[in-house]
Amino acid sequence: MSELLDERARRWRLLLGRDPGNPLPPPANARDLAMDGALEALYRGSQQGGLGASCPNVARWLEDIREYFPSPVVQVLQHDALERLNLQRMLLEPELLQAVEPDVHLVAQLLALKEILPGKTKETARLVVRRVVEELLRKLAQPTRQAVLGSLNRSARTRRPRPADIDWHRTIRANLRHYQPEYRTLIPETRIGFGRQRSALRDIIVCVDQSGSMAASVVYSGVFSAVLASLPALRTSMVVFDTAVVDLTEKLTDPVEVLFGVQLGGGTDINRALTYSQNLVRQPQDTILVLISDLIEGGDGAALLKRAASLVASGVQVICLLALADTGTPVSDHRNAAAFAALGIPTFACTPDLFPDLMAAAILRQDITRWVAARGLTAQRPHT
Repeated sequence: MSELLDERARRWRLLLGRDPGNPLPPPANARDLAMDGALEALYRGSQQGGLGASCPNVARWLEDIREYFPSPVVQVLQHDALERLNLQRMLLEPELLQAVEPDVHLVAQLLALKEILPGKTKETARLVVRRVVEELLRKLAQPTRQAVLGSLNRSARTRRPRPADIDWHRTIRANLRHYQPEYRTLIPETRIGFGRQRSALRDIIVCVDQSGSMAASVVYSGVFSAVLASLPALRTSMVVFDTAVVDLTEKLTDPVEVLFGVQLGGGTDINRALTYSQNLVRQPQDTILVLISDLIEGGDGAALLKRAASLVASGVQVICLLALADTGTPVSDHRNAAAFAALGIPTFACTPDLFPDLMAAAILRQDITRWVAARGLTAQRPHT
């Protein structure tokens, strides 16, 4: 029991810092002293000089926090340093950038600063982005492929296949009760196959708001779009927008190039983006349009809702994600979100780990509102 109390006191001491009113004793060993110093430099730096303006000081601090804290904590500390101490400059120095623990938020910062990065830093920045992208691909690519391909197989199954399209394994399994022992044969009363009448079974359009508030969503969207584009049974397009629209579909073979094609910040014209996306639709009934936006429209709001209604009426399956990120409830335009919901467009925030299952459900044309509720997410409701 005493060891547990000592550990709690130790953690509270690190949390409260060197405040004169802190009744707890100072750290008892060199490691805790170093951890206390690293936290002090960040969270009380404005009063006591903090990390200072010295590049070596920042580099040393980055090395210290990586030594003393686990990776998730390091990422939080770095994120706080960027915000509290205005250390965007550490992204402009290659030696500092190499010392940073890469994560999605750091990639978003780099993408926002990419136009002003010095030449000597750009290559380092690209390497950092690639490290994060490769890690995300390791975590997300296989679940996405499994979920989507499984749903494609189920959605494409037909009971009237052409001879060349018969799935003999499933057909035999479905007709075992029709086995004729005397003839040692099976009568295939039910034939199961895949009706692949065209190269792509579904068209996926990912339309992404690249305003600054959507930074993490942009990173995840780029990775997922690249994975979807690697599946031959899908025809995937990716469009990003602010007040202009940029089609990044040709870059989807390399998600790093996709991300460097993004320009974070600026205004928002969702109506223009949906208009462009609608022009990409070939087979409305086989098209899924995923709009990833906080719906804070800077253009014509009435035209936006009219365009969204037109897409739904044409048969396109439209889904609106207010965020595709690990964060909590996003800031969004609740009036537009409610109007989208009234049009029958499922509108909600989604975490990256659920996105593969979401796409599988969309391909199977399941009720997405029920899918949202079953996973404890909150879908926007129409205003009454």
